[in-house]
Amino acid sequence: MLLALAANLGIAVAKIIAAVLTGSASMAAEAAHSVADTFNEVLLWVGLRRSGRPADRRHPLGHGKERYIWTLLVAVAIFGMGALFAFYQGVETLLGHHDGEADPLAGYIVLAISFVLEAVSWRQAVRQVRAAAREEGLPVLAYIRGTDEPTSISVLLEDSAALLGLLLAFCGLGLHQLTGSSAWDGAGSVLIGVLLTAVALVLGRINLNLLVGRQADPRLVRDIRRRLAAAEEVEWVADIVTVTFGTDRVLVCARLDFRDALTAGDVERACVRMDRELREAHPEVDEVFLEPVPRDDPELRARVVGRYGRIAPPPPEAS
Repeated sequence: MLLALAANLGIAVAKIIAAVLTGSASMAAEAAHSVADTFNEVLLWVGLRRSGRPADRRHPLGHGKERYIWTLLVAVAIFGMGALFAFYQGVETLLGHHDGEADPLAGYIVLAISFVLEAVSWRQAVRQVRAAAREEGLPVLAYIRGTDEPTSISVLLEDSAALLGLLLAFCGLGLHQLTGSSAWDGAGSVLIGVLLTAVALVLGRINLNLLVGRQADPRLVRDIRRRLAAAEEVEWVADIVTVTFGTDRVLVCARLDFRDALTAGDVERACVRMDRELREAHPEVDEVFLEPVPRDDPELRARVVGRYGRIAPPPPEAS
Protein backbone atom coordinates (compact mmCIF):
# COMPACT_ATOMS: atom_id res chain seq x y z
CA MET A 1 0.00 0.00 0.00
CA LEU A 2 2.90 2.36 0.70
CA LEU A 3 4.18 1.73 -2.83
CA ALA A 4 0.75 2.58 -4.26
CA LEU A 5 0.66 5.72 -2.12
CA ALA A 6 4.07 6.85 -3.39
CA ALA A 7 3.06 6.11 -7.01
CA ASN A 8 -0.18 8.10 -6.70
CA LEU A 9 1.68 10.99 -5.10
CA GLY A 10 4.23 11.02 -7.93
CA ILE A 11 1.48 10.92 -10.56
CA ALA A 12 -0.37 13.76 -8.80
CA VAL A 13 2.73 15.97 -8.74
CA ALA A 14 3.44 15.26 -12.42
CA LYS A 15 -0.15 16.10 -13.38
CA ILE A 16 -0.07 19.34 -11.40
CA ILE A 17 3.09 20.40 -13.21
CA ALA A 18 1.60 19.42 -16.58
CA ALA A 19 -1.62 21.31 -15.77
CA VAL A 20 0.37 24.46 -14.98
CA LEU A 21 2.48 24.14 -18.14
CA THR A 22 -0.43 23.43 -20.50
CA GLY A 23 -3.18 25.48 -18.85
CA SER A 24 -5.58 22.61 -19.60
CA ALA A 25 -8.78 22.26 -17.55
CA SER A 26 -8.88 18.52 -18.22
CA MET A 27 -5.31 18.20 -17.00
CA ALA A 28 -6.15 20.18 -13.87
CA ALA A 29 -9.15 17.94 -13.24
CA GLU A 30 -6.95 14.87 -13.54
CA ALA A 31 -4.45 16.45 -11.14
CA ALA A 32 -7.23 16.91 -8.58
CA HIS A 33 -8.31 13.31 -9.23
CA SER A 34 -4.82 12.02 -8.42
CA VAL A 35 -4.59 14.18 -5.30
CA ALA A 36 -7.88 12.65 -4.13
CA ASP A 37 -6.57 9.14 -4.92
CA THR A 38 -3.44 9.82 -2.87
CA PHE A 39 -5.53 11.00 0.06
CA ASN A 40 -7.78 7.97 -0.32
CA GLU A 41 -4.82 5.58 -0.03
CA VAL A 42 -4.19 7.05 3.41
CA LEU A 43 -7.85 6.67 4.38
CA LEU A 44 -7.95 3.03 3.27
CA TRP A 45 -4.75 2.26 5.16
CA VAL A 46 -6.13 3.84 8.34
CA GLY A 47 -9.39 1.93 7.91
CA LEU A 48 -7.60 -1.40 7.55
CA ARG A 49 -5.51 -0.77 10.66
CA ARG A 50 -8.33 0.45 12.88
CA SER A 51 -10.91 -2.14 11.82
CA GLY A 52 -8.51 -4.96 12.69
CA ARG A 53 -8.43 -4.13 16.40
CA PRO A 54 -9.79 -6.90 18.66
CA ALA A 55 -13.06 -6.72 20.57
CA ASP A 56 -13.02 -5.14 24.03
CA ARG A 57 -15.44 -4.27 26.82
CA ARG A 58 -16.73 -1.12 25.10
CA HIS A 59 -16.84 -2.77 21.65
CA PRO A 60 -17.91 -6.38 22.26
CA LEU A 61 -18.39 -7.05 18.54
CA GLY A 62 -15.04 -5.55 17.60
CA HIS A 63 -14.25 -2.65 15.29
CA GLY A 64 -14.97 -4.29 11.93
CA LYS A 65 -17.54 -1.69 10.82
CA GLU A 66 -14.98 1.08 11.15
CA ARG A 67 -13.57 -0.03 7.80
CA TYR A 68 -16.86 0.92 6.18
CA ILE A 69 -16.73 4.40 7.69
CA TRP A 70 -13.25 5.09 6.32
CA THR A 71 -14.19 3.72 2.92
CA LEU A 72 -17.27 5.96 2.97
CA LEU A 73 -14.90 8.88 3.58
CA VAL A 74 -13.08 7.79 0.42
CA ALA A 75 -16.32 8.32 -1.52
CA VAL A 76 -16.70 11.76 0.06
CA ALA A 77 -13.10 12.65 -0.83
CA ILE A 78 -13.53 11.52 -4.45
CA PHE A 79 -16.53 13.81 -4.83
CA GLY A 80 -15.32 16.72 -2.70
CA MET A 81 -11.69 16.85 -3.86
CA GLY A 82 -12.02 15.46 -7.37
CA ALA A 83 -15.47 15.83 -8.88
CA LEU A 84 -16.30 19.32 -7.64
CA PHE A 85 -12.94 20.70 -8.77
CA ALA A 86 -13.35 19.04 -12.17
CA PHE A 87 -16.82 20.58 -12.55
CA TYR A 88 -15.45 23.99 -11.57
CA GLN A 89 -12.58 23.82 -14.06
CA GLY A 90 -14.84 22.59 -16.85
CA VAL A 91 -17.55 25.20 -16.34
CA GLU A 92 -14.98 28.00 -16.10
CA THR A 93 -13.46 26.91 -19.40
CA LEU A 94 -16.82 26.53 -21.14
CA LEU A 95 -17.76 30.04 -20.02
CA GLY A 96 -14.54 31.40 -21.46
CA HIS A 97 -12.99 32.35 -18.11
CA HIS A 98 -9.99 30.09 -18.55
CA ASP A 99 -6.63 31.10 -20.03
CA GLY A 100 -5.68 29.69 -23.41
CA GLU A 101 -3.93 26.34 -23.62
CA ALA A 102 -0.16 26.27 -24.17
CA ASP A 103 1.83 23.50 -25.87
CA PRO A 104 0.10 20.28 -24.76
CA LEU A 105 3.18 18.07 -25.22
CA ALA A 106 3.92 17.89 -21.48
CA GLY A 107 0.31 16.88 -20.90
CA TYR A 108 0.48 14.06 -23.45
CA ILE A 109 3.69 12.70 -21.89
CA VAL A 110 2.30 12.75 -18.35
CA LEU A 111 -1.00 11.20 -19.45
CA ALA A 112 0.79 8.39 -21.30
CA ILE A 113 3.05 7.54 -18.37
CA SER A 114 0.14 7.75 -15.95
CA PHE A 115 -1.96 5.47 -18.14
CA VAL A 116 0.72 2.77 -18.12
CA LEU A 117 1.13 2.94 -14.34
CA GLU A 118 -2.62 2.99 -13.69
CA ALA A 119 -3.14 0.08 -16.10
CA VAL A 120 -0.70 -2.04 -14.10
CA SER A 121 -2.50 -1.16 -10.86
CA TRP A 122 -5.93 -1.78 -12.47
CA ARG A 123 -4.87 -5.19 -13.73
CA GLN A 124 -3.77 -6.20 -10.24
CA ALA A 125 -7.04 -4.93 -8.75
CA VAL A 126 -9.08 -6.90 -11.32
CA ARG A 127 -7.13 -10.06 -10.52
CA GLN A 128 -7.74 -9.59 -6.82
CA VAL A 129 -11.48 -9.05 -7.22
CA ARG A 130 -11.82 -11.96 -9.66
CA ALA A 131 -9.95 -14.27 -7.28
CA ALA A 132 -12.19 -13.22 -4.39
CA ALA A 133 -15.33 -13.70 -6.52
CA ARG A 134 -14.11 -17.13 -7.62
CA GLU A 135 -13.46 -18.10 -4.00
CA GLU A 136 -17.02 -17.09 -3.12
CA GLY A 137 -18.40 -18.92 -6.16
CA LEU A 138 -20.02 -15.76 -7.54
CA PRO A 139 -19.87 -13.79 -10.81
CA VAL A 140 -17.76 -10.65 -10.46
CA LEU A 141 -20.73 -8.24 -10.57
CA ALA A 142 -22.65 -10.26 -7.98
CA TYR A 143 -19.57 -10.30 -5.76
CA ILE A 144 -19.19 -6.51 -6.04
CA ARG A 145 -22.85 -5.97 -5.11
CA GLY A 146 -22.77 -8.38 -2.17
CA THR A 147 -19.25 -8.19 -0.75
CA ASP A 148 -18.59 -7.14 2.84
CA GLU A 149 -14.99 -6.21 1.96
CA PRO A 150 -15.21 -2.78 0.29
CA THR A 151 -11.48 -1.98 0.23
CA SER A 152 -10.65 -4.04 -2.86
CA ILE A 153 -13.78 -2.72 -4.60
CA SER A 154 -12.70 0.84 -3.79
CA VAL A 155 -9.30 0.23 -5.35
CA LEU A 156 -10.85 -1.34 -8.47
CA LEU A 157 -13.34 1.51 -8.94
CA GLU A 158 -10.66 4.15 -8.36
CA ASP A 159 -8.29 2.54 -10.86
CA SER A 160 -11.07 2.13 -13.42
CA ALA A 161 -12.04 5.78 -12.99
CA ALA A 162 -8.38 6.76 -13.29
CA LEU A 163 -8.02 5.02 -16.66
CA LEU A 164 -11.24 6.50 -18.03
CA GLY A 165 -10.32 9.92 -16.68
CA LEU A 166 -6.96 9.81 -18.42
CA LEU A 167 -8.67 8.96 -21.71
CA LEU A 168 -11.11 11.86 -21.25
CA ALA A 169 -8.26 14.25 -20.48
CA PHE A 170 -6.35 13.04 -23.55
CA CYS A 171 -9.41 13.59 -25.73
CA GLY A 172 -9.92 17.06 -24.24
CA LEU A 173 -6.32 18.02 -24.90
CA GLY A 174 -6.26 16.53 -28.38
CA LEU A 175 -9.55 17.99 -29.58
CA HIS A 176 -8.61 21.40 -28.23
CA GLN A 177 -5.34 21.25 -30.18
CA LEU A 178 -7.04 20.04 -33.36
CA THR A 179 -10.00 22.44 -33.36
CA GLY A 180 -8.60 25.39 -31.44
CA SER A 181 -11.77 25.42 -29.33
CA SER A 182 -11.30 25.27 -25.54
CA ALA A 183 -14.86 23.95 -25.24
CA TRP A 184 -13.53 20.44 -25.82
CA ASP A 185 -11.10 20.82 -22.92
CA GLY A 186 -13.88 22.13 -20.70
CA ALA A 187 -16.18 19.29 -21.73
CA GLY A 188 -13.46 16.78 -20.89
CA SER A 189 -13.14 18.27 -17.41
CA VAL A 190 -16.91 18.16 -16.87
CA LEU A 191 -17.05 14.52 -17.97
CA ILE A 192 -14.26 13.68 -15.53
CA GLY A 193 -16.41 15.28 -12.83
CA VAL A 194 -19.39 13.15 -13.89
CA LEU A 195 -17.21 10.03 -13.81
CA LEU A 196 -15.89 10.77 -10.31
CA THR A 197 -19.39 11.56 -9.06
CA ALA A 198 -20.63 8.18 -10.32
CA VAL A 199 -17.77 6.36 -8.57
CA ALA A 200 -18.43 8.27 -5.35
CA LEU A 201 -22.13 7.37 -5.46
CA VAL A 202 -21.43 3.67 -6.04
CA LEU A 203 -18.91 3.53 -3.19
CA GLY A 204 -21.22 5.48 -0.94
CA ARG A 205 -24.10 3.12 -1.66
CA ILE A 206 -22.02 0.00 -0.96
CA ASN A 207 -20.74 1.32 2.36
CA LEU A 208 -24.09 2.77 3.40
CA ASN A 209 -25.69 -0.67 3.15
CA LEU A 210 -22.87 -2.21 5.19
CA LEU A 211 -23.04 0.47 7.88
CA VAL A 212 -26.81 0.19 8.23
CA GLY A 213 -26.45 -3.55 8.80
CA ARG A 214 -26.96 -5.89 5.87
CA GLN A 215 -28.05 -9.50 5.96
CA ALA A 216 -25.33 -12.08 5.40
CA ASP A 217 -24.94 -13.89 2.08
CA PRO A 218 -28.31 -15.59 1.33
CA ARG A 219 -26.47 -18.85 0.66
CA LEU A 220 -25.03 -18.71 4.17
CA VAL A 221 -28.46 -17.96 5.65
CA ARG A 222 -30.01 -20.92 3.82
CA ASP A 223 -27.30 -23.29 5.02
CA ILE A 224 -27.63 -22.08 8.60
CA ARG A 225 -31.39 -22.65 8.45
CA ARG A 226 -30.86 -26.12 6.98
CA ARG A 227 -28.36 -27.10 9.68
CA LEU A 228 -30.54 -25.84 12.52
CA ALA A 229 -33.66 -27.51 11.12
CA ALA A 230 -31.75 -30.80 10.78
CA ALA A 231 -30.90 -30.89 14.49
CA GLU A 232 -32.83 -33.68 16.20
CA GLU A 233 -33.78 -31.44 19.12
CA VAL A 234 -35.35 -28.76 16.89
CA GLU A 235 -38.93 -29.03 15.76
CA TRP A 236 -39.17 -25.70 13.95
CA VAL A 237 -36.88 -22.82 12.96
CA ALA A 238 -39.15 -19.89 13.73
CA ASP A 239 -36.84 -17.02 12.75
CA ILE A 240 -33.26 -16.27 11.70
CA VAL A 241 -31.65 -12.84 11.74
CA THR A 242 -28.13 -12.36 10.38
CA VAL A 243 -26.12 -9.15 10.31
CA THR A 244 -22.75 -8.43 8.72
CA PHE A 245 -20.72 -6.35 11.18
CA GLY A 246 -17.29 -6.50 9.59
CA THR A 247 -15.33 -8.17 6.82
CA ASP A 248 -16.01 -11.93 7.07
CA ARG A 249 -17.79 -11.39 10.39
CA VAL A 250 -21.44 -12.39 10.77
CA LEU A 251 -23.79 -12.26 13.74
CA VAL A 252 -26.45 -15.02 13.79
CA CYS A 253 -29.61 -14.85 15.91
CA ALA A 254 -32.05 -17.77 15.61
CA ARG A 255 -35.34 -18.48 17.38
CA LEU A 256 -36.00 -22.20 17.64
CA ASP A 257 -38.99 -24.26 18.72
CA PHE A 258 -37.41 -27.18 20.59
CA ARG A 259 -39.19 -30.49 21.09
CA ASP A 260 -41.37 -30.42 24.19
CA ALA A 261 -39.93 -33.65 25.62
CA LEU A 262 -36.49 -32.08 26.10
CA THR A 263 -35.25 -31.00 29.50
CA ALA A 264 -33.63 -27.66 30.16
CA GLY A 265 -30.25 -29.40 30.21
CA ASP A 266 -30.95 -31.01 26.84
CA VAL A 267 -31.73 -27.59 25.33
CA GLU A 268 -28.58 -26.06 26.80
CA ARG A 269 -26.36 -28.82 25.44
CA ALA A 270 -28.07 -28.65 22.04
CA CYS A 271 -27.46 -24.88 21.85
CA VAL A 272 -23.78 -25.30 22.68
CA ARG A 273 -23.39 -28.02 20.07
CA MET A 274 -25.21 -26.12 17.31
CA ASP A 275 -23.19 -23.00 18.08
CA ARG A 276 -19.98 -24.98 17.66
CA GLU A 277 -21.15 -26.70 14.48
CA LEU A 278 -22.15 -23.43 12.81
CA ARG A 279 -18.78 -21.86 13.59
CA GLU A 280 -16.90 -24.89 12.28
CA ALA A 281 -18.96 -24.98 9.08
CA HIS A 282 -18.68 -21.22 8.47
CA PRO A 283 -15.58 -19.45 9.84
CA GLU A 284 -17.16 -16.07 9.09
CA VAL A 285 -19.84 -16.73 11.73
CA ASP A 286 -18.47 -14.80 14.69
CA GLU A 287 -21.35 -14.74 17.17
CA VAL A 288 -24.34 -17.10 17.54
CA PHE A 289 -27.40 -16.51 19.70
CA LEU A 290 -30.07 -19.20 19.93
CA GLU A 291 -33.40 -18.48 21.63
CA PRO A 292 -36.04 -21.11 22.50
CA VAL A 293 -39.53 -19.94 21.47
CA PRO A 294 -42.97 -21.48 20.88
CA ARG A 295 -43.77 -21.56 17.18
CA ASP A 296 -47.41 -20.51 17.66
CA ASP A 297 -46.70 -17.27 19.53
CA PRO A 298 -48.81 -14.64 17.69
CA GLU A 299 -46.51 -11.72 18.45
CA LEU A 300 -43.47 -13.59 17.11
CA ARG A 301 -45.35 -14.63 13.98
CA ALA A 302 -46.42 -11.03 13.39
CA ARG A 303 -42.82 -9.79 13.71
CA VAL A 304 -41.51 -12.42 11.29
CA VAL A 305 -44.24 -11.69 8.75
CA GLY A 306 -43.62 -7.96 9.15
CA ARG A 307 -39.92 -8.45 8.37
CA TYR A 308 -40.05 -11.05 5.60
CA GLY A 309 -43.68 -11.01 4.44
CA ARG A 310 -44.13 -14.72 5.18
CA ILE A 311 -43.35 -17.52 7.60
CA ALA A 312 -40.50 -19.79 6.56
CA PRO A 313 -41.70 -23.21 5.36
CA PRO A 314 -41.12 -26.16 7.68
CA PRO A 315 -38.17 -28.48 7.10
CA PRO A 316 -39.00 -31.59 5.01
CA GLU A 317 -38.92 -33.94 8.00
CA ALA A 318 -41.51 -31.82 9.83
CA SER A 319 -43.95 -31.76 6.91
